[in-house]
Amino acid sequence: MEILKYCLPALIVLLATWLVLFKMLREERDKREFELRKASHKEALPIRLRGYERLAILLERTTPEHMLRDMDIANLTVQQLQILLMKTVRLEFDHNLSQQVYVSDAVWEAVILVEEEMISFIAAGAKNFAPDSPALPYAQQLITVYSSNGQTPNQLAQIKLREEARSIMN
Repeated sequence: MEILKYCLPALIVLLATWLVLFKMLREERDKREFELRKASHKEALPIRLRGYERLAILLERTTPEHMLRDMDIANLTVQQLQILLMKTVRLEFDHNLSQQVYVSDAVWEAVILVEEEMISFIAAGAKNFAPDSPALPYAQQLITVYSSNGQTPNQLAQIKLREEARSIMN
């Protein structure tokens, strides 16, 4: 019984000391983790924003207006222009595949949808013309139809991209 009088208070003091030290160490660890996350976020944010910028450029560069503006279509046939446009879209998207690591799955799916929709749009437009006919009427139709379809997949993806970029900056 005499031993209990000395051991019990000592055990209580030991337990209290252990709890205080455990709490202090945990708070210190949490503080270090927070500082590391903060530093990592500070370094990663500019990299992520460049990824968003590259995807914004991709979405702009894959509109019919932009692609056709950079092409000399005077001597092309519909089939040649169709192939050239599809190749341009695929190359642009292939060149920017790595940007998916910087955006959410929802934004990346919207970007992929743009590629699929643009390829389908180009192919569907070409069906209205003979493959060996001049490309100019086909190009004009692509621009007219694309701009008159309301919100395009490119515009919808750009909206998602901007919203997400704004959210990570806040």
